Amino acid sequence: MTGLRLDGLAALRDRTEARLAELVAEAPGAPMTLTNARLVDPAADRVFEGGVVIRDGLIAEVFEGARPGEDCGGRHLAPGIVDIGVKVGEPGERHKESFRTAGAAAAAGGVTTMVTRPDTLPAIDTPETLEFLQRRAVATSPVNVLPMAALTKGRDGREMTEIGFLMDGGAVAFMDGRAVRDTRIFQRCLTYAAGLGALVVGHPQESHLTEGSCATSGQFASQLGLPAVSPLAERIGLERDLALVEATGVRYHADQISTAGALAALARARAAGLKVTAGASIHHLTLNEFDIGDYRTFFKLRPPLRSEDDRMALVEALAAGEIDVVGSFHTPQDEEEKRLPFEEAAPGAVGLETLLPAALQLYHAGHLALPALWRALALNPAKLLGLPAGRLEAGAPADLVLFDPDTPFVLDRATLRSKSKNTPYDLRRMQGRVLATWVGGDRVFTRDAA
Repeated sequence: MTGLRLDGLAALRDRTEARLAELVAEAPGAPMTLTNARLVDPAADRVFEGGVVIRDGLIAEVFEGARPGEDCGGRHLAPGIVDIGVKVGEPGERHKESFRTAGAAAAAGGVTTMVTRPDTLPAIDTPETLEFLQRRAVATSPVNVLPMAALTKGRDGREMTEIGFLMDGGAVAFMDGRAVRDTRIFQRCLTYAAGLGALVVGHPQESHLTEGSCATSGQFASQLGLPAVSPLAERIGLERDLALVEATGVRYHADQISTAGALAALARARAAGLKVTAGASIHHLTLNEFDIGDYRTFFKLRPPLRSEDDRMALVEALAAGEIDVVGSFHTPQDEEEKRLPFEEAAPGAVGLETLLPAALQLYHAGHLALPALWRALALNPAKLLGLPAGRLEAGAPADLVLFDPDTPFVLDRATLRSKSKNTPYDLRRMQGRVLATWVGGDRVFTRDAA
């Protein structure tokens, strides 16, 4: 009996010591080590074996080689994605997407920071609506949320918003999500934003030409009988915006470059020393105009899908560093707005959860190495917004994604965590899955073994 009691006490002691070790590991300030990973460092432009030490929500150390810690199984560990241009349905369209569901989709997609658009109902154009958005985001989203605010009141292009007050309230950039038609109003907005050092995100399209269109002009659109717009509309819109940027000196980011014709104008602006950057949608980098051939409305986007020549020009520009940022442009639409004739259906696609596997298509095709891809997904958007994220270095936020770039799967839209399921990648064979995501050192997603 004595021996049995001693054995029981020993077992109890072991369990107690194990629990104490767990409590110490979970205590504030206690370091956590992720080891046996292939680290993707976009700033240093390399992939190497090693790990990171996390303390107080920050990366305390990045090391090469092996150490004791949580084994990442040789999978890739990279900075979390910073996704600029995410649409969330709050306020006004919570039935399409909430901060809770968008945050869950983001975490499952390796997106640790969502930079949200102001095209809500009502628009994010006052400090009060901005404060509401921030409260909702903090209360329900597991990932970081940074809001953009509208450039004009109601996004109607007639009257400038209180840019200074909105900046004080936490707005990181200003956009209407569509072209400001009145050039005089737009110039006034840019002049005021330049004086405050604000970032303006433009949508470079000539709105009169694009109005009513749903496809890119050419023989294919004519065969389909769809109202179409010339790719020239993007170049005209961009040239106007860049002329105003030159006149005002504002910091300007073109949200979605989608045509080859716009790249030359962009290059001239940069050569002239203008403070200009550019982004591209993952859909325009991986799909083309032929994907709308069966009138499937999940492929209806704004701007519309372009030619294969345009797509490849964008991919080459991304590889050359001429396109700075790649985003999902997550735009949830409910079934009722998509289950309509192509011309009448709402444009847009969800993308928070599909951004990474779609972007890895460019890696597997040999167009970009992983560090270059992560510059566009994480480092460059963080730099654009003045964030310390997007880096694997001591002092950076411990916003991380663990992924396997080679895992194959067939995407089933029904499994997406977004409320809306309007993805053009439904039933497509994809390669690359997120295994875990950390935000500020806290694990916010772990993929269940299957």
